[in-house]
Amino acid sequence: MRRLSRAGVARAIGVLEVSFSLMFDRGVTNCLKYLEAVPWNEPEEEKIKSLLSQYPCNRSVSQDLFARLQPQEPSSSSAELVVELMDSITKGTNNNARKDLRTLVDGILSRTSIYIKSDEELDMKSIYSICHSCLNSLVELFGEASDLGSSGKTTISVGKGPHERICKQVENLAWLLQILIDRQMGEEFVDLWANQKTLTSLHQHVSPMVRYELSRISATIFIAMGSGKLHCTGSSRLGIFEAWFRPLLVDFGWLRKCPKGLNMATLEDGIGQALLTLTLKHQQVLFMEWFETFSGQGRECPNLMRAFQVWWRRSFVRSLGSSSSSS
Repeated sequence: MRRLSRAGVARAIGVLEVSFSLMFDRGVTNCLKYLEAVPWNEPEEEKIKSLLSQYPCNRSVSQDLFARLQPQEPSSSSAELVVELMDSITKGTNNNARKDLRTLVDGILSRTSIYIKSDEELDMKSIYSICHSCLNSLVELFGEASDLGSSGKTTISVGKGPHERICKQVENLAWLLQILIDRQMGEEFVDLWANQKTLTSLHQHVSPMVRYELSRISATIFIAMGSGKLHCTGSSRLGIFEAWFRPLLVDFGWLRKCPKGLNMATLEDGIGQALLTLTLKHQQVLFMEWFETFSGQGRECPNLMRAFQVWWRRSFVRSLGSSSSSS
């Protein structure tokens, strides 16, 4: 054991292989005991696995080593554990740690990740349960912010407490939504967000520097819809526009000032493309509302001119052309 300790893991693996081939039980036992007690890197781990699969050995001697290599009893699947990690992150209190852990989990969930089986699907019901919890907290926090605003407190005094916690829940929801979109499970979230009647009602009663955070979630949805990553029904698409298009128009200036990684050109294109998936009748109502808002706010409002031109051509130019050709 002392010699092995001085030699290191790589040497001990070599000695183990020779001991196996010579059927030198004492050498095998000493090597296994040593290897069980020290850390290995991934190539060394694979070599140990290979040797144990090639050569039979006394299970009582190698039991502890096997326990490090594979679960001895059925346990939660990696997909189930990932959902637990997601829930833990949304409840965390250290912002920097939560950011680092989100990056860690995103890496695990990557389609090219070696840490989760490609055929393992996340439990959509569990993820949406976490979303509901975050939404409930967000509604409660907006209620607090609305009460503070109506009591005559200044924007700064309203902002520090509720605003920080609102930002946390918005970050949680935006992160969860992106995971759902990436896993092609985000359509239900669109309906969930469109039906947030309390939040849309509170939006107009809360300071702009607080309420614009809600439009981050709407922005993620519009971008995903406009790029074809969300395949929603016509009623769902209309519902999200009826609920959150107006708030986004008034919040756009704040989003531009504080994008937090949001690409504003991508957002403008996403809104326009998503809007063009509605019926021409509904497009006209929303484009006219945008036109009026843009004429007053300018670049504090999203620039939807390209999409507007497409709508106009489809609605009037083509129909005029078809009428003249038919006559």
